[in-house]
Amino acid sequence: MLQQILILDFGSQYTQLIARRVRELNVYCEIHPFNKVPAITPNIKGVILSGSPCSVRDNGAPTVDLKPFEKVPVLGVCYGAQLIAQQHGGDVLPSHSREYGRARLTTVDHHNELLKEISLDTQVWMSHADTIAKVPDEFEIIASTPSVAIAAFKVKHKPIYGIQFHPEVTHTTEGKNLLRNFVLHICECSQDWTPDQFIESTIAGLKRTLGNDQVVMALSGGVDSTVAATLIHRAIGKNLHCIFVDNGLLRKNEFQQVLDSYQHMGLNIKGVESKEKFYSALKDLTDPEAKRKAIGKTFIDVFDEEAHRIQDVKWLGQGTIYPDVIESVSVKGPSQTIKSHHNVGGLPAKMKMKVVEPLNTLFKDEVRVIGKSLGIDPLILGRHPFPGPGLGIRILGDITPDKVRILQEVDNIFISGLKEHGLYDKVWQAGAMLLPVQSVGVMGDERTYERVVNLRAVTSTDGMTADWAHLPYDFLATVSSDIINKVKGVNRVVYDISSKPPATIEWE
Repeated sequence: MLQQILILDFGSQYTQLIARRVRELNVYCEIHPFNKVPAITPNIKGVILSGSPCSVRDNGAPTVDLKPFEKVPVLGVCYGAQLIAQQHGGDVLPSHSREYGRARLTTVDHHNELLKEISLDTQVWMSHADTIAKVPDEFEIIASTPSVAIAAFKVKHKPIYGIQFHPEVTHTTEGKNLLRNFVLHICECSQDWTPDQFIESTIAGLKRTLGNDQVVMALSGGVDSTVAATLIHRAIGKNLHCIFVDNGLLRKNEFQQVLDSYQHMGLNIKGVESKEKFYSALKDLTDPEAKRKAIGKTFIDVFDEEAHRIQDVKWLGQGTIYPDVIESVSVKGPSQTIKSHHNVGGLPAKMKMKVVEPLNTLFKDEVRVIGKSLGIDPLILGRHPFPGPGLGIRILGDITPDKVRILQEVDNIFISGLKEHGLYDKVWQAGAMLLPVQSVGVMGDERTYERVVNLRAVTSTDGMTADWAHLPYDFLATVSSDIINKVKGVNRVVYDISSKPPATIEWE
């Protein structure tokens, strides 16, 4: 059984980052809410308690019984450390001033296993309004900062540790070393979480689960669905039936390009032209949520109809990844809906099939690593994220075939330009938006009154936060000129310099 670290989530914004740091050490880990703790099985080699926006002093503060963890090492991070201290009889009090931001460790016990090779005066990142004011006699203080006397502690004669800073963020310059000390040396994890190991065990598991059953799966041309389909195909071959739907909202020539790329991979795929159904469903709709729901419902109808043409299908393949799973069982439940999720929902319930999700333990960056090990085309693995509703949420206002044509041409010039100038791989996501605005222009000696398009390019690591990409001015000038000269109906180009937050990456 695969060794793992158990991470208990108390609602911190950094919990997923802890998991990613652990997995960078080639050690498997899982995140579970503090109130849904799994049984401590022999393969669980250690437990990490996350931070939290709550205070341990609050009535109803999230808590967990630490006694079941006494046989494995425990590391409390920020709130987790305060919870350990409080449960052992220590004092947690409000800080004199909120301890947030960069700090320096002015004392470090280098004899302690957790802090081996951690430099004196190293930078750490604090983020808490409470502080551990006093620890019981069975605790030893192993690190301090000028303003935090108990920055780190250990319970004597037990592998239980607490730190009041966040080792998982890049601002803690030696945080990876600290986590390595805990995971590899204190928990003694073997580094057996590798792409090849994942591929081998996943394909073997799929063979056992699926047998000779038929599986149907919707493909989008994106990384997640492609990698998931490849794994399932390696397990069951032609028993996987893939469907790629042209909703009329794809990028220019994308339908045929994606079909060609999949057929070269040997996937059993059928392309379905359904753009008129989508245009009909979208007619006169302008509200973003209404458009998303119309696109989602139409997709389900089309996919369901095509799936029923296949005999004896029992399984629905999906490219669900781990952040989606975490969100669905998070401490606070699914987060507030800013906008309906790009991925199509509702298929399993409607189609009465069992669901197979081979990527539901992976983060996005891990999916790309697995895809590389599977030999998937780098052009697919490096593809920018593209929303499920496609250009339907990049055309502000109602959707018409002519507006789609205009935006496809604009988008093609922009994306092709990024690739030609060596900028595509430096940007996390890029695209164009057709605005419900017209402006006066002059072309030749004639007055024009035509459409405005917005170009959007962002840098990010995971899409949770993003900054606008600082593209070269001469590149933007060239692209703007090409769009206005080559796309009939557009006479003005603007560039979006909003970050996320407060803006979102897509406009709708």
